[in-house]
Amino acid sequence: METLDDLLFTRAPTARRPLLGLTVLVVEDSRFASEAVRLMCLRSGARIRRADSLSNARRHLAIYRPTVLLVDVGLPDGSGLSLIRTATDAAPRIKVVLGMSGEDHSAQVLAAGADGFIAKPVQSLMAFQSAILAHLPVDRQPPSPRATHDETIRPDPIAYRDDLNHIAQVLDDPNDDGALDYVTQFLGGVAKSAQDHDLDAAVTHLATLRRAGRNPDAGVIALSQLVQTRLAAGGPL
Repeated sequence: METLDDLLFTRAPTARRPLLGLTVLVVEDSRFASEAVRLMCLRSGARIRRADSLSNARRHLAIYRPTVLLVDVGLPDGSGLSLIRTATDAAPRIKVVLGMSGEDHSAQVLAAGADGFIAKPVQSLMAFQSAILAHLPVDRQPPSPRATHDETIRPDPIAYRDDLNHIAQVLDDPNDDGALDYVTQFLGGVAKSAQDHDLDAAVTHLATLRRAGRNPDAGVIALSQLVQTRLAAGGPL
């Protein structure tokens, strides 16, 4: 039986809206990063849905099949690699499956079966479009010549504050190594996406302390203070 997403896929792309007719499911816990993807889909003609965890993504996929699946590698309830494996093994297969991360996990993403890898921060509209179009069949390519104007996408700073508020709550009670793993993974990606170099350095310092087997308390305190300073000041953007 055809779904709404199958019917929308019949809409032909145009030079200015090369992803017209596609439905994108982005699995991303960062509001800032997912807002960047939302804006890029809006500019490109694609419809978008978001899941902020593996469990929510699986609920989405049990109901409908997107044409494009974008999966962040680090998620609050596990690795996005497991979802990539499940999605690429399923029949019928989602047409385009891409992994995303602020770190170079390209080898792991491709080994899990994904069609490609997108490095965060995702800012170039043309690069985003090209990453998806590269894996679509010829009949889904936009007509030539394709519009060549690029655009740098900058999400609303409110989304960045949402991410900082979220991680501030986690930092209030970082009671196990799993919580600190999540803090460094999540906040490292957010800091890179927002180009917040001081925050990125604080995350790196905490990660370095932990890798060296040293007491991470000083790093946690410094990171917490910086997050609170960002929230009080309205963020660095």
